[in-house]
Amino acid sequence: MKEYKYKINGIDYTVGIGNIENNIAQVEVNGVAYSVELPEVKHAAPVIKRAVTSSAAPVAAAAPAAKPVVKAAAGDLVIASPLPGVIKEINVKEGQQVKASDVVCILEAMKMGNEIHAGKDGVVKSINVAKEDSVLEGTTIMVIA
Repeated sequence: MKEYKYKINGIDYTVGIGNIENNIAQVEVNGVAYSVELPEVKHAAPVIKRAVTSSAAPVAAAAPAAKPVVKAAAGDLVIASPLPGVIKEINVKEGQQVKASDVVCILEAMKMGNEIHAGKDGVVKSINVAKEDSVLEGTTIMVIA
């Protein structure tokens, strides 16, 4: 049982959370047991958020035009994010020749910069991310033909 301590309006509470089955949680507050019905959680697609660096009030911006997704053909190499993080640098442009050992981008994860290499000699067919984009593990970063 996980135990948490809270102070609400000057009153101390010790809350223990036990088993959760389906949408019923076994909770103990200051030694008194309760069965708590939790709202049903609808599984939605993950949301990727960008950090806001401006201190000004948010302004609704027009959505950028969606870039057409380039499908990988047979023989193309899809470079996918090996872990969740933020794209800090993109070192290549579409149409650029690359060598397998070239660093095509830098992915920051857990406060560490991770070099992402081309992986094969070829031409950058598409770049599917932008600098400062948050990506999940498995997100396609670029395609090399």
